[in-house]
Amino acid sequence: MDIKGKTAIVTGGASGLGEGAVRRLSSLGAQIAIFDMNQTRGAEIEKELGDKVRYFSVDVTDENSVQTAINATMEAFGAIHILCNFAGIIQPTKTLTKTGPIELDQFVKTVNVNLIGTFNVLRLAAYEMAKHEPVTECGCRGVIINTSSIAAYEGQVGQAAYSASKGGILGMTLPIARDLERNGIRVNALVPGIIHTPMFDSLGEDVYDSLSKTVLFPKRLGRPDEVAHLVQFLIENDYINGEAVRLDGGIRMQPR
Repeated sequence: MDIKGKTAIVTGGASGLGEGAVRRLSSLGAQIAIFDMNQTRGAEIEKELGDKVRYFSVDVTDENSVQTAINATMEAFGAIHILCNFAGIIQPTKTLTKTGPIELDQFVKTVNVNLIGTFNVLRLAAYEMAKHEPVTECGCRGVIINTSSIAAYEGQVGQAAYSASKGGILGMTLPIARDLERNGIRVNALVPGIIHTPMFDSLGEDVYDSLSKTVLFPKRLGRPDEVAHLVQFLIENDYINGEAVRLDGGIRMQPR
């Protein structure tokens, strides 16, 4: 699929990996709808990147919030061809704490945002994708990219909820790709390792160096633009479908 002139929704697009994807897709000529709860940052990116980027305040776990933003995206741009799901949270969730079992609400919140929120946006966006005519010779109407994590394979201490939510994204990738093949919609999953997003800027150099040493090669954290480059590849290559792609420098996470 040629990205130029297409419309992409990017959840979590106001920061981190999502912002990296927004910037790359915008530079390639796409129209972007940012779905995010950070109104200040979302408005700043919208203003910086111009008329082809629109920000919408969206809670991915709320059906009405997502549907309203999708309707506004259709009104602004006329179609939806690409969905990149980056919205997510990570909270420490040890199964047993010093005072007792983890509060169930903590586990549920992480799964709701990361897994159910991803599926919520996906199902509503796919419905609009399926309506328009194919945009490639092979009959592709849309591309959906969900974000998992290496924690889905090698979750560390305190990552039970996060790993479960990201493992769920892996588990639903192929079934959804099979569901949507008759509509000409491809579905893949990103599996990032440790990526240097702004939250790492507050860590000391010793912590950064320690994390870098855990990567097989190259000995550094990944960069948001490297994730965005993979997003571009997954959109442009029409023969990748139902796949989960690790981008992690060969790291295999240890228990702690």
